[in-house]
Order: sequence, then C-alpha cells, then structure tokens
Amino acid sequence: MNRPAMTVGELARRIGGRCEGDEGAWVHAVAGIREAQPGDVTFVVNRRYAADVARTRATAVIVAEAWDRPSSATLIRVENPDAAFAKAAELFAPPPPPDPAGVHPTAVIGEGVEMGEGVGVGPYAVIEAGARIGARTVISAHVYVGHEAVIGCDCRLYPHVSIRERCRLGDRVILHNGVVIGSDGFGYVAAPNGVRTKIPQLGIVVVGDDVEIGANTTVDRARFGRTVIGCGVKIDNLVQIAHNVVIGDHSVIVAQVGIAGSTTVGARVILAGQVGVSGHLEIGDGAVVGAQSGVSKDVPPGSVMLGSPAIPMDRFKRIHAYTMRMPEFRAELENLARRLDALEARLRGTG
Repeated sequence: MNRPAMTVGELARRIGGRCEGDEGAWVHAVAGIREAQPGDVTFVVNRRYAADVARTRATAVIVAEAWDRPSSATLIRVENPDAAFAKAAELFAPPPPPDPAGVHPTAVIGEGVEMGEGVGVGPYAVIEAGARIGARTVISAHVYVGHEAVIGCDCRLYPHVSIRERCRLGDRVILHNGVVIGSDGFGYVAAPNGVRTKIPQLGIVVVGDDVEIGANTTVDRARFGRTVIGCGVKIDNLVQIAHNVVIGDHSVIVAQVGIAGSTTVGARVILAGQVGVSGHLEIGDGAVVGAQSGVSKDVPPGSVMLGSPAIPMDRFKRIHAYTMRMPEFRAELENLARRLDALEARLRGTG
C-alpha cells in the first residue's frame, strides 16, 4: 500500500507548527514515541517521556511551544500537541475501506422502509418494516434496525450493531461494532417468594447529533418515556447505560462505566473509566468523576470527585495521604505508649 509522504517542513505548515531541525526530512506515518522508526512522526505532551524523546528513532516529534528537553529528532512546536498529532494522523491515514453501494442483495428490507439518497446497506443487514434511514448513512454487514426505528443522515453503523424498535438516532452518529441501542431495561417486580415478573419496557432511546458510541456498549430503552443521549456525547467501549438515564450534551463516558436507571448526567460531564453511578441521582454540569469511583449521592455542578464512595478530590487526596502513613502513625503511637508506661512506672516508684 502506497502511503502519503511529505517533508517535515510541509507537515509543520499543515498542522500549524514551526520546525526546529531538518525541515527537508521525509515522513510518511505516525507512531508512538517508543515504537517510532525513521520516517515516522510522533508526539509528546507529558515531561515524563522526556527520556524517550531524547532517544526516539522518529524523524520528527510534535511538542508544545515551551518544550525544553533534548531530542534526537526534528521538533515541530505547536500550541496543542494532542490536536496537532490528530491532524497529522488524518494526513497519513490509509484510505478507508469502500462503503457499500446501494443495498446488498443479501440484505433484508421490510415493508415501508424509507431510505434517503446515497444510503448504503451491507451484506445480511436487516431493516424492519417502517424504519427510516437518512441520506448517506452507511449500514454495515449484519446490522439490525428494528421496526419504525429512525436513523438520521450521514450516520455510520459498523457490523453487528442493533437498533431496536422505535428508537431514534440523530445525524452524524457513529456506532461501533456490537453496540445495542434500545435493549430492554432491567425491570422486574418481586413476589414475596422471590419470583420476579418482568415489567414491560415501553419507552425508547433517543440519541442526539454527532454522538459516537464505542464497541459493545449498551443503552437500555426507557421503562416509559425516553432514555436520552445528548448531542456531541462520546461514549467508550463496554459502557452500560440503564433505562431512563439522561446524558447531557458533550459529556464523555469512558470504558466500563455503569449508570443505573433514572440518573441524570449533566452537560460536559466526564465519567472516567470504571465509574459506577447509582440510580435516581443528578450529576451536575461540568462535573468530573475520577476512575473507579462509586457515585452514591448527587454531584454538584463543576465538582471533581474521586473514591468510593465518591467525595471531593482534594478531601480524597488528604485521606489517602493519611492512609499511606498509617504504619508511621502506628509506630509513633506505640512509641508514645511505651514512654507513657515508663513514666507511669517512675511515678509509681517515687510514690
């Protein structure tokens, strides 16, 4: 496969940076700082990788304007290395595989399905009766679209995605392999003898515009009403979102998060990896919850929480610092106890 190539100087101009070193060297790919080889461009943000920058085999390294550590490669100084490297990755990315053209002959299309201009439907996809698919949307192989589901324009559904009946997707939604939208919520009525009877799940899921959802993530349909994923939300792999959850615009949900039913997550919230959120809570706009935290109470807007149960991060850090010093505290207490015993013995001897 022929890959695009350009000089470091040209790359710097295209990503809005400036060169420090050999502008005429050629690069044709991106790579990590430790894996990079001649011809690769890499990047670094954190100073903990300074030693790797000094010995990298990469031809060029994208760094911040203020980077002041030695490098074996040409530097490209930029304001935001993360954003600049993302642009570089786009420039060197291989061409995407071709989208399905039209409807594949093995696809099953129900009665009354409406498709906009330029829709592509791959092999063995199933689109049930009454579904509507917006223009230029790509339905990959083995995707299931349920009865009367609505999918907007310019969406991309990768293989084995399932959109259950009556659920709705906005425009420019990306669903990766194995995503399930609209599976039944986890709802049962328990009898005195412990037998559980299923509660009908009558609602739907509504996904806003410009949402991306990672592989094998599940979003349950509402018991009644709607489970809502707001516009611009980004959800990682292996996330579980329960019935009647509402997630505000531009929030970020990282891998292995679980959100229990009827919880409201505000706009621009970040839930880091493996966060667990109890049901019927409110997480305020702009809040950040650190990895592996357990949220059991409402979270105020703008707060940064950590721990299980989750508490404000500064308090968590103080508690953690004290906990780490427990052996020293114990030794000090034991020493004090010995000194008190000795003092009491002396006092008894002089009495």
